[in-house]
Amino acid sequence: MASWLEQLQRELAGRGLAVASIPGKGRALIATRTFFPGDVILNQEPYASTTNKILVGSSCDHCFTSGNLRKCSMCQVTWYCSSDCQKEEWKLHQLECRAMAALTEDRKKMLTPTIRLMVRLVLKRKLQNEKVIPSSSIDNYNLVDALESHISKVDENQLVLYAQMANLVSLILPLLELDLKEIAHTFSKFACNAHTICDPELRPLGTGLYPVISIINHSCVPNAVLIFDGRTAYVRALQPIGKDEEVSISYIETAAVTKKRHNDLKQYFFTCTCPRCAKGYEEDALLEGFRCKNQACDGFLLPDSGKKAYTCQKCSVSRDEEEIKKMRSEILQLSDKASSFLSSGNKAEAGSVYKIIEQLERNLYHAFSTTLLHTCETLLKIYMELQDWRTALAYCRLTIPVYERVYPPFHPMIGLQFYTCGKLEWLLECTEDALKSLTRAADILKVTHGTKSQFMKELFGKLEEARAEVSFRLSSRHGHDE
Repeated sequence: MASWLEQLQRELAGRGLAVASIPGKGRALIATRTFFPGDVILNQEPYASTTNKILVGSSCDHCFTSGNLRKCSMCQVTWYCSSDCQKEEWKLHQLECRAMAALTEDRKKMLTPTIRLMVRLVLKRKLQNEKVIPSSSIDNYNLVDALESHISKVDENQLVLYAQMANLVSLILPLLELDLKEIAHTFSKFACNAHTICDPELRPLGTGLYPVISIINHSCVPNAVLIFDGRTAYVRALQPIGKDEEVSISYIETAAVTKKRHNDLKQYFFTCTCPRCAKGYEEDALLEGFRCKNQACDGFLLPDSGKKAYTCQKCSVSRDEEEIKKMRSEILQLSDKASSFLSSGNKAEAGSVYKIIEQLERNLYHAFSTTLLHTCETLLKIYMELQDWRTALAYCRLTIPVYERVYPPFHPMIGLQFYTCGKLEWLLECTEDALKSLTRAADILKVTHGTKSQFMKELFGKLEEARAEVSFRLSSRHGHDE
């Protein structure tokens, strides 16, 4: 009988893929045929998954939708949107249900998403071993077992925490004989292999372990993207991927300077050497982004340590280090004030202070600075919540040129920002603008999200509505002209 690895390679070969070992990287997923933008390279159900908010019922435990939720009457922990979803989960959930129903209320409060993910993984393994639920070449515990834990690199405090978490799992599942050391190792695997399950607009819903997708390595200039429909994970090509080329996705937010990206990647225990990281210096200067003092120049500043100043790479005008420090200090003080307004729920005051911050940052930072971008994103969010659609639209429009600068052409963040822009323009009856924005959104998101999800059907519906409205207005105008 073929080994689990041979079975996996056979399954992947049918999809135009192979697992290979790359020096310095370990396992990698390689294309054995050409993939074009929008092609599904790989899709997988999670080996185990859990929602983020367990006791409050934010989404269905099976399909991750958020409507029509009902709590399991036995355990009072799990939520389902329909009897169909409950039936689909029942073989696994009946064991989980008994275990959780036996817990005291205090113990139930200890059910963090990570603990619950482990409980579900242990129970699924047991049920697959007993052949109660089927296993397959891309859904079996051997794939989890083969994941890298990096346990030798984990610090002492974290190891103690993993051991405590393993003990908690044994308290939740007292009838099972558990290898606590193995469970602690698996917690370490979660830290560098589990994926955040997001809705189509990239808002986090939960966590899942996708052991085949975990073979795909990271790049800060990825050629593929990971998007979820419910809890099903889809890896789609963002650009043509040739035969024998490695498939890569991004594990982190890439709209950041090299130092920040490398810091965010520390939890995965490797240093990225992708083309973007290799040549990071000039791009970082743009993204960190102090602007030229000369308002007519669009250059960015590079540090000049000899003069204790920053000098424009374009026109060579210098800016004093002390002046920059003073401006940054003022921005920092105002940011603390704005944050306290936000945390106390005073959104209108927070918006006013962030607007002052934005003006100060425009005098200090380059237009493509990620600092300025994050301020505009915060203002967009605040004015959306205040339902001040016109101001929200102004900030949404300001973010798009920066998104187009910091992300590859077919990136979900660009598509989603055009979608937000289009919805706001439609609301404000800027119909022709809405049509342009929704068209751009659809062109990008059909590559990253495919065309069949409910989310994409709604986008196409809005696009058709905008087309019909623009067409009607044009024909009305021509009618008046005659």
